[in-house]
Amino acid sequence: MITEAKQPLVILAGPTAAGKSALSVSLAEKIGGEIISADSMQVYRHMDIGSAKIRLEEMRGIPHHMIDVLDPAEEFNVVIFQQMVKKCLKGIYERGHIPILTGGTGFYIQAILYDIDFTENEENTQLRKRLELTAAEKGSRFLHDRLKEVDEASARAIHPNNVKRVIRALEFHELTGGRISDHNAAERQKEPAYLSLYFVLTDHRAALYDRIDRRVEQMLKEGLVEEVKGLRASGCTRDMVSMQGLGYKEILSYLEGELTLEQAEYLIKRDTRRFAKRQLTWFKRERDVVWLPRNEYQYNDAAILAAMLEKLAELGILGPSRC
Repeated sequence: MITEAKQPLVILAGPTAAGKSALSVSLAEKIGGEIISADSMQVYRHMDIGSAKIRLEEMRGIPHHMIDVLDPAEEFNVVIFQQMVKKCLKGIYERGHIPILTGGTGFYIQAILYDIDFTENEENTQLRKRLELTAAEKGSRFLHDRLKEVDEASARAIHPNNVKRVIRALEFHELTGGRISDHNAAERQKEPAYLSLYFVLTDHRAALYDRIDRRVEQMLKEGLVEEVKGLRASGCTRDMVSMQGLGYKEILSYLEGELTLEQAEYLIKRDTRRFAKRQLTWFKRERDVVWLPRNEYQYNDAAILAAMLEKLAELGILGPSRC
């Protein structure tokens, strides 16, 4: 069993379609790792194609956590993610293995790496219901404008249509008198809670965007429309958090006659490219990141893996190889 004062944690992040899944498996084989998905969509069962979920044969026997753990109707957020991942980490350390946190949801990664304290923003049911009623009566833009008055930084970071996050930020202000943006900034200044290395796999923009477009086309060939049809038939609706995911909301709009399939495909590609751009912006703000530009390694995954292993050896994070 690993017994360091700070337990090891390897992070392999990056924008969507960068190639993180395959590289994380190769890394896990080399260092005795288990993979924890830091993806807000892969937690849901029956949502495989649109979330680009890794297939069983692609896992090559490496344990993967935080995949297929919730039904699409269940609520999921960063607090739930943090609670579930801490349980995963406990088991991985008890088995003497090294956790590899892999994905593109930067805030989820941050919540684990810095052990962000969310207790000051505990739910107040009565207040939340009042804010939800205000949103229903006056619209999401009204609430967002109110947030802008009390916490401009949060208003800039949260899209007006993301009513749940807007409400959470307003809740924090009303309950504490402070700004959740200040609270989160203070949490981010904490030292990492783990002996960690934070890798970000990326590529130059044109190549990344091309991979995204080809991935969307492949999803449609593999049956994304049929997947969404099945979810819709099982009772999934557009107001569910799960159905707000890229690919799902657009195909749902197609099935409901609001878009043609060609329009839906165009929007999925466009919005996924925009999402990748936002992901890269997030990772650029993170501290002590080791960048792995695939183009600079001539797209040689073996060379990228060797560079990662060298960095891990320098820090003393190397477990028993599975190879």
